[in-house]
Amino acid sequence: MPIEILMPALSPTMEEGTLAKWLVKEGDTVSSGDLLAEIETDKATMEFEAVDEGVIGKIMVEEGSEGVKVNTVIAVLLEDGESADDLGSAKAAPKADAPKEDAKEAPQAKAAEAAAPEVAAPAAPKGDDGKRIFASPLARRIAADKGVDLAQVSGSGPHGRIVKADVEGLSASDTPKAAASKPAEASDAPKAAMATGPSASAVAKMYEGRDYTEVKLDGMRKTIAARMTEAKQTVPHFYLRRDIQLDELLAFRATLNKQLEGRGVKLSVNDFIIKACANALQQVPDANAVWAGDRILKLTPSDVAVAVAIEGGLFTPVLQDAHHKSLSALSAQMKDLAGRARDRKLAPHEYQGGSFAISNLGMFGIDNFDAVINPPHGAILAVGAGVKKPVVGKDGELAVATVMSVTLSVDHRVIDGALGAELLNAIKDNLENPMAMLA
Repeated sequence: MPIEILMPALSPTMEEGTLAKWLVKEGDTVSSGDLLAEIETDKATMEFEAVDEGVIGKIMVEEGSEGVKVNTVIAVLLEDGESADDLGSAKAAPKADAPKEDAKEAPQAKAAEAAAPEVAAPAAPKGDDGKRIFASPLARRIAADKGVDLAQVSGSGPHGRIVKADVEGLSASDTPKAAASKPAEASDAPKAAMATGPSASAVAKMYEGRDYTEVKLDGMRKTIAARMTEAKQTVPHFYLRRDIQLDELLAFRATLNKQLEGRGVKLSVNDFIIKACANALQQVPDANAVWAGDRILKLTPSDVAVAVAIEGGLFTPVLQDAHHKSLSALSAQMKDLAGRARDRKLAPHEYQGGSFAISNLGMFGIDNFDAVINPPHGAILAVGAGVKKPVVGKDGELAVATVMSVTLSVDHRVIDGALGAELLNAIKDNLENPMAMLA
């Protein structure tokens, strides 16, 4: 039976994407692991691999197509012994929703619809938690025929996808279905709808007669809009602010950069901020946490995300185990991640996860600002510019110091006020005593 190749979900949040480029053509023979296409998600351009082997019988979605929904059939793969004659129902699929052009075509359409169940794979299954289970069309068909519950099967394909080899030796008795929990689900209280602004047509009507340029939203901008709206409507933010004196750090940085000059290493203030936050999450472990719906997850490592501005949006690549890394290692990794972020070449695992984020606008001369938490993170640090200011010294004398203002935005579901203050004080102490961070 022909195998439907579906638009993949290349990240947990992906709902649609752009089929940027086909790397195969009709008639090409492919094996598992061969590259089929380049797909643009809301964050990056990624290569899509074949899971099954066969011959590309029909390309259903042209390259350059935007807004292709996940699970849409993008191509059909012929297995050994099959030919183009087996593609009848697959060819008819795109016309299923089209209006009838001729009454004479109706019997053919009905015949195609009748034949479709014989070759179409079952819909993508979902686990007990409602999340989609990734399985190839052939694996889904075999599982449906045998009564195998895919939620109980571990996939051996790319990114844990379930493939033919994972299910062909199984039977229904090997994968007992978990007890259904429909009554419990039915009793859940309905969720209140999020508030929305005026419609696009209503806004356009306000500006009738005025010159403007309409900018189409790309996938990244749509995702940023959705995520930030979700964050401000569902995350109970509160804000903590401190001024941090940087003179000792700046002097220490200058000394280190002079010593590291021969190795081509140049540390930035941001590298010290990353290290200070990573260490602070170890010093205040209860604050190294994320919100997980009905529970809090406390992380052991310090995985710190850093906002990187790119054309048309931003990424937040994550530096994992930042507390274990030297300043020079953090600097090199941050430069690499930032460079690939601007080229939109980051893989999903490089910008997902983490418990804490940093957003630094100091290089733009911004004194201070409040950053929006990126769920499920517990907090985000907004960093302003270092500015010369008059300060009162420990001896009571007036002096001039380089002062940086920071604001910690905190999710009150995860971190309470006193715990947030403890975390921010640890960050401040680390930055004002930079040599201690290396101990």
